[in-house]
Amino acid sequence: MAYKITDECIACAACEDECPVGAISEGDDIYVIDPELCVECEGYFDESQCAEVCPVDACVPDPDHPKA
Repeated sequence: MAYKITDECIACAACEDECPVGAISEGDDIYVIDPELCVECEGYFDESQCAEVCPVDACVPDPDHPKA
């Protein structure tokens, strides 16, 4: 399933450059992940990089966007 960024996001931008497919961008108040682009870093890394680098654990699996 795709990842999402929760309201816990502190807009530090740590995750944006870590995404290998460019699915993360700056939103109005927090960063957002495009679920259509998110591949959970499969084929790039063993773990989802956004979740690995987020200092407040705001990057979590999104049950509303399972894999196709």
